[in-house]
Amino acid sequence: MRFATYEHRHQRRVAVVEEDGTLHPVPGTRSLTELIRSGDGLDALLRAGAATLDVPPGPHVSEVRLLPPLQPPTVRDFVTFEEHVEGVRRSVDGVAGVPEAWYDAPTFYFTNPYAVIGAHDDVPVPPGSEVLDFELEVAAVIGREGRDLSPEQARDHIIGYTVFNDWSARDLQYREMQVGLGPCKGKDTATTLGPYLVTADELEKYRDADGFLRLALTAEVNGEVVGKDLLSNMSWTFEGMVAYASRGTVVRPGDVLGSGTCGNGGCLAELWGVRGRQDPPPLKPGDTVTLTVEGLGCVSNTVVTGPEPLPVPVARRRPRERP
Repeated sequence: MRFATYEHRHQRRVAVVEEDGTLHPVPGTRSLTELIRSGDGLDALLRAGAATLDVPPGPHVSEVRLLPPLQPPTVRDFVTFEEHVEGVRRSVDGVAGVPEAWYDAPTFYFTNPYAVIGAHDDVPVPPGSEVLDFELEVAAVIGREGRDLSPEQARDHIIGYTVFNDWSARDLQYREMQVGLGPCKGKDTATTLGPYLVTADELEKYRDADGFLRLALTAEVNGEVVGKDLLSNMSWTFEGMVAYASRGTVVRPGDVLGSGTCGNGGCLAELWGVRGRQDPPPLKPGDTVTLTVEGLGCVSNTVVTGPEPLPVPVARRRPRERP
């Protein structure tokens, strides 16, 4: 089952999406996050969706503005594709291979839940950036609270999946991470989620013998394919990622966990590392990035001019006086 959040005639609604694009609004619900929290996992969401199909249909998806399927309380973004790490490391540091520590556990960082945008929203260039990039990912969404989960237990805590574009200001990111902390403003302007939340049961037919979801991934810039990969090239399953995220803490309904960027052109920075030059060039206003994931759908966002950065003073250098 597919769920959408949309705006139509100045009203925000949540709906089940039929195969032909017809929307069936969920009565009394304006937030998919709240709908997920009101039940106890996937079965409850499927029951709510099935009941919605009995009510009169609403508009077609082509007649509405698609919003992010949900507003997540937290967004963790992992880095689970070895090929991506190889290419970006070569682009940033000129060093081949993958850091040995990468193999120890599925590393992630927390990104900005307030920067989530819809499947077709414009993306402003981050203030002060001249090297904008996209990143093709898939995200899992948590449907039940859990702590210290095993990977086997974690499967029952994933309620669905959606396409995830982790927009990245590479010049800001590279500079700020020299401090040994971050990324921060390099990832702070936009994260695309959409077009729908596809419930986990819909993707079971794509699961391979090793537990990975074998979904085809395609990235295009201005209609030209620049990247193609399989989601099953991840080095950890989503269940393993959820288990690690829950270690010593909790995951809660609505939390989003990104797979990390796929390989073979899942972002421009990887291609720059492989080719030794910025080819294709960084994104600029007017460029449209379209990401397609088998079984999940397509998001397509156009880059627009962003605001100029307001000045912030650099650090003052002072003698280290003591009382």
